[in-house]
Amino acid sequence: MGSAYRCFGSSTCQRPISPNPSFKTSSHLAIFQRRWASQIPTTEEDDKISIGPRSGGQPGEGDKETGVVYYGPISNTIKKVKLLSLSTCCLSVSLGPVITFMTSPDMNVILKGAVASSVIFLSATTTAALHWFVSPYVHKLRWQPGSDSFEVEMLSWLATYIPKTIKFSDIRPPQTNRPFVTFKANGNFYFVDAEHCHNKALLARLTPKEVSNESPFKNL
Repeated sequence: MGSAYRCFGSSTCQRPISPNPSFKTSSHLAIFQRRWASQIPTTEEDDKISIGPRSGGQPGEGDKETGVVYYGPISNTIKKVKLLSLSTCCLSVSLGPVITFMTSPDMNVILKGAVASSVIFLSATTTAALHWFVSPYVHKLRWQPGSDSFEVEMLSWLATYIPKTIKFSDIRPPQTNRPFVTFKANGNFYFVDAEHCHNKALLARLTPKEVSNESPFKNL
């Protein structure tokens, strides 16, 4: 079989098959790619598929933290929406009156002032309502087992994280119709997503049961 001829059962042989010149080049390229990929250092984290934040990855921090037992699953989303609302409010307050007075020169000054005031009021009201709605949301919770207090990170008006220390003895049932509230402490409401709080012992301490004031002789 040393010859490069091919015969198909007949006395006439076909033309010699010439090797593909690009075959050798592609083989060398594949070998080079395999060698290059084998030299890239890999870690255990690269082989894991994770859903949600990595350790120390939320909210907005890349360093590893100790004592963090809970991360708010939509913390980054809430912060982005709040920053967008604040930006819109600032633009409405600063540029709203200017645009109103410049675009309608024939309009009455009193009417222009009313329109500009309405734009500012609506923008400020929307921003305040958003803050009221998401203010109880706990973005991060630190707790050491055995400690009688824990630390939470909340979002301020300016979308910055504010740490607060809370004692378990100060936790009370919320007793409010306000949505997304888990417990009340020191006059403030807090919300922890129970589905993402994996420490059930901590969750039980954060959700105290209301004490019934009914008389034990009621059913007698």
